[in-house]
Amino acid sequence: MADESRKHETTIDACQELTKLVTRHTDGRGDGIHSTAIAQLEFIRESTAPTAVCAVYEPTFCIILQGKKETLLGKETYYYGAAQYLVATVDLPLSGNIVAATPNKPYLCFKLSLDATGLWEIIDQIQCNRVQKESSVRGLFVSDANIPLIDCATRLTQLLDTPQDIPFLAPMIVREIYYRLLMGDQNEAVWQIATSGSHMQRVAEVIKQIKAEFTKTLRVDDLAKQASMSPASFHRHFKAVTSMSPLQYQKQLRLLEARRLMLAENADATYAAYQVGYESPSQFSREYSRMFGAPPMKDIERLRIA
Repeated sequence: MADESRKHETTIDACQELTKLVTRHTDGRGDGIHSTAIAQLEFIRESTAPTAVCAVYEPTFCIILQGKKETLLGKETYYYGAAQYLVATVDLPLSGNIVAATPNKPYLCFKLSLDATGLWEIIDQIQCNRVQKESSVRGLFVSDANIPLIDCATRLTQLLDTPQDIPFLAPMIVREIYYRLLMGDQNEAVWQIATSGSHMQRVAEVIKQIKAEFTKTLRVDDLAKQASMSPASFHRHFKAVTSMSPLQYQKQLRLLEARRLMLAENADATYAAYQVGYESPSQFSREYSRMFGAPPMKDIERLRIA
């Protein structure tokens, strides 16, 4: 245990340069998600806690540099902080809170989108010595970062100071990050999402379909057929990857979009309910309250005050 603690402290020390870089590139830009000159790379900065976070995450790799966060996937809660990283390998509706952040020591996150094609190109070169597992694994995991992975993220961020180098060097460093994720302690989900025909890859394709048509009535038998699985097998693998059933997944997509409509476009609850596919405003209100802890308009009012 002492060895693990010392190892984590060493990793936190290794994060210091990256923390300074992200701090500099987000200073004066306020809280929120900040894009960079590297298309796949964003930084997140938040100076108050708790700050609610609800979004559909696409395949993503995030290193927490400062502060702490809790993320909810279905009924599962993931806690992580400095020198830890999160990987989402499929599109997932996530909610949670930044639980440690102050103006003097804001929450800081390095966020890199993952590209299945880039992962596949590496897998194609190194999979000859690997036995592919058939069981599905969760499409979200948290792990301790290691120094080589942090070094990659630091070198990628340093390129922002020499933009002329980005077109040539950024793809190579991103490729190295992918390689280290594929060879890391919790690599199975990363392998599966980029392996054609794997259960996770087939579930991921169905997830894209549900996202594109989340307002429509869900027919699980049709989704199972699309995934080339029996309904029972599809339900089992879908839940293994997302921690929820297809219907629960669709419900979370609907409620997140309704919340966005009310918050960003000033829609009322009834309009938002119909827009995302609900036929009953009362059912929408019940399910919204269950997910966000308050009725729709009360929740939106609370978010605007915060």
